[in-house]
Amino acid sequence: MAKIHPTADVQTSKIGEGSFIWQFCVILAEATIGQNCNINSHVFIENDVIIGNNVTIKSGVQIWDGVRLGDNVFIGPNVTFTNDLVPRSKQYPQSFEQTIIEHGASIGANSTIIAGATIGPFAFIGAGSVVTKSIPAHHVYYGNPAKHRGYVTEDGKLLDFNGYCKEGNGYDIEKYK
Repeated sequence: MAKIHPTADVQTSKIGEGSFIWQFCVILAEATIGQNCNINSHVFIENDVIIGNNVTIKSGVQIWDGVRLGDNVFIGPNVTFTNDLVPRSKQYPQSFEQTIIEHGASIGANSTIIAGATIGPFAFIGAGSVVTKSIPAHHVYYGNPAKHRGYVTEDGKLLDFNGYCKEGNGYDIEKYK
């Protein structure tokens, strides 16, 4: 059974076993949230949103229609997603851009993800980044605009372009390109 804080406004019944919704969250009726998720305080989740299993969403995040989060995704505090490339007040597109964060990816605090991007499996987006395009699996991107800065292993070892981590251990870089 999901645990929902009494101050949260949760309108959906599609929340997986073991998920926890913290205080002051708003989750609209059509959203889907997987098992064992941790949705921290002050998070807003719109209707056409699908969140996989074992996802962590830190405080201050808004997840708009069209966003898809795969299993084991980490979304840092105050990450911003967009879903309309040319927004205008009271003018809505027939459909919103779809943004996909694939399994195991991590998005650092205060990053902005522009509508339509796909962040590949196990990719790592550094804090404060502005992602304007799709990011391949196992790639590390950060900056404004976010640029390719290296690679990351499935267990979170950051690698330089030659496949070395900060401890000096080498990895088969071809696996991550």
